[in-house]
This record gives sequence, structure tokens and C-alpha cells, in this order.
Amino acid sequence: MNVMRIQGGIPLRGTVRTQGAKNAALPVMAACLLLKGGTLALDNVPDLCDVSTMMELLGALGVEVSREEDRVLLNVPEDIAWEAPEHLVRKMRASSLALGPLLARGGRAALPLPGGCSIGSRPIDLHLKGLVQMGAKIEIRNGVVHAAADRLRGRRIYLDFPSVGATENLMMAAALARGETIIENTAREPEIENLAAVLRTMGVPIEMEGTGCVRIKGVDEAQPGRERVIPDRIEACTYILAGVMTGGEITVCDVVPAHIDALLAKLEEAGARFSVRKGEVTVFPVERLQSVSLKTMPYPGFPTDLQPQMTAALALAGGVSMVEESVFQARFLYAEELNRMGADIRIKGDTAIINGVRRLDGASVRATDLRAGAALILAGLSASGETRIEDMVHVWRGYEAIDRKLRGLGASVSLEEGAER
Repeated sequence: MNVMRIQGGIPLRGTVRTQGAKNAALPVMAACLLLKGGTLALDNVPDLCDVSTMMELLGALGVEVSREEDRVLLNVPEDIAWEAPEHLVRKMRASSLALGPLLARGGRAALPLPGGCSIGSRPIDLHLKGLVQMGAKIEIRNGVVHAAADRLRGRRIYLDFPSVGATENLMMAAALARGETIIENTAREPEIENLAAVLRTMGVPIEMEGTGCVRIKGVDEAQPGRERVIPDRIEACTYILAGVMTGGEITVCDVVPAHIDALLAKLEEAGARFSVRKGEVTVFPVERLQSVSLKTMPYPGFPTDLQPQMTAALALAGGVSMVEESVFQARFLYAEELNRMGADIRIKGDTAIINGVRRLDGASVRATDLRAGAALILAGLSASGETRIEDMVHVWRGYEAIDRKLRGLGASVSLEEGAER
């Protein structure tokens, strides 16, 4: 079994520290594949299932991986494998991030098409298109991407959509390409900046204008380096919403407030009370949020990874809220689960119409994906009675020790015996 039980209705209080960002840790770990001998040291790496999967994947390619608390050392030998194991790749979409550095370093790579959460189509066409522009020959046979190139060449690449994964993969590929690569219409997420910082420590010159244009001068050989993973903005926002929804007072520390401006702006619009200081955000009790409307957008817009949690909060707001999802097609699968708890949410195309209710009631629900699971936890914390959430395996992919952290804030949370972590 893989179940969390929550006795809701308890205002949460206290301080919680933000973990390192999952979505930053995975690409910077993959960047170690650019090394032809040497170590990449990373601090503030979260202890998550996806991180463990990436460690396994790198290990299977020949990287010596060690961990001590939140520090991960990635010792890369001169010779590594170039075929990624299918059973690991299919567990996690971020496995696709091995493609660019493997190809750039060794001239070939074989990568099964990756898996991940069931939140709609997320093809890697933009990754492959960019690599082809840089001189790669790519074939897809039996569900496996086969890529080859004597040496990638720097090019001007325009992304049709500011894809985070494509931006990261092409940045790593460009690090060892001949000449300069200019990538336009890139993703602008903070995780992209974190990857750029890691590549710079590895000796790769990178210029980022902050407007979706990245310039990279390829080097002949990457150097060993060390960098810190940035705080997880999505986890920080989840705990902020936990405080808001339970009428509690929570301080979330080790956060970069500028990274979560989109949420703070919407909470202010909805009437939430909070204070922002260097490295931390504190939320204070309010009687009830007011309805707001939002649309998910690439950064610095409202993040799609926070849409389910925000929808859970708006389920208790006064009035009718509208939430439009513009990134992933199937991100509203959790709405039916919230409705089982008494929410009034109707899905019309890519928009959720949320008629706020006064209270939610505990129920047995199922996490359909990572962020859906977080939304159900928030709903359970604020609901009357007990909530039982199945398929918590999704949540462990992105939230480190969320059960213990919530108990530290006063929540009544337990895992059923045998729950997988």
C-alpha cells in the first residue's frame, strides 16, 4: 500500500525549510555527463525518488555516484556507456536530459522515449529538432532515439515553444559544440539559470540576457566543478498555500521570493496576508480568500506545476474562480477527486470553473500525478474529518519528507504501514 491519512481542520503553525529544487537538480546532475574524467559536486540536492532514479541512470552509464546528506558527488570516468537503460528512462521524463550531454561528449547516444506523470503529451520533438540543427543524425527505432554526430556545431536555434527540457538539453549539447550556439525563445525559469551556473563552473562561457536568449561558446573539454541547487519554488509555494488554506501562520524559509512572484501576486489579489523578508515568506490567517482568475504560462507567468495546488485553495474561496491551463492538456484529472471532498469544480475544455465552497470534507481519493497529490494533501489538511490519499508514490517524486514536515507544523498526518517512499 502507498497511502497517506490526514486528520484535517488543524491550523498549521511553525517554520519549514524549503528543499533543493527537483527541477533544478535533475538537469545539473545530467550535466556531469559532459566530463571526460573528473567530479561534479552538487550541494542542496533533495532526497527524492526522481533524484534517486537519475542517480541510478547515471550509475548505469558508468558514473560513480555518492551522497552524504544533501551533497552529491558525481565522479565521471573517461569512458562511459552511451545507451541508457529502458527500465530507468521510462520511470522519469527528465531522463531525456541525458541525450544532449551524451551526444556532445561521445558522439552517440541511445535513449528510450521517456516516461513520467500522466498529464498530457510532452513530446521531445523540440529537443531533437535542435540537435539536428547542430549536426546530429537522429532516428527513432522501436521507441528508442538513436543519435550520432562526429562533433556538434554551434548554430542559431529558435525554439517554437519555450520548453524547459529542450532549453536544458540544447544548453548542455552546446557546451561541447564547435563554435557559438545562440538559442532563442528559451525557457526563462530559475532552474535554467541554475544549470547555466553549473556549466560556468565547468568552464563553459554562457551569456543570458534574461529575455529568452542564451549564448554559449563551446569548449573542447568540460572541467570539474561545484555548485548549489537552488531552493524548490514549487515546494515553497505548496507550504505557503498549506498555511493559507488551514488558517495558520507558517514561515517558509530558504526561499527566493523573486522566484514565486506569480503566486504572491495572486494571493495578494485574493486577500491573503503575508510578509516577505530576505530568504523567507510568512503567511498569516485570514477568514477566507476571494475568487481570482489565472492562466498558467511559462515563467515568469503562473507555473503549471502550481496550478493544482492553487485550484485546491480556490475551491474554498468566496465567489467563482477561473483557472486556465495552457501548458499541459490533462492537468485537471485531479478535479474529480477534489469534488469527492465537496469541491464544486467544472472542467470546460482547458479551463476549470471553481465555485468556492465553505468547507471540504475528508474522503478517500487518489493522486493521479505529482502535483495532483500535493493538491489533495492541501485539501485534506483543510478538510473536516479524515482524508485518505492513495497512490502517494507520485508525491514522493517531488516532495522530500512531506509527511514529517507537515507533522512538524502540527498536522495530523500518517502513512499506512508498508507505504513506499
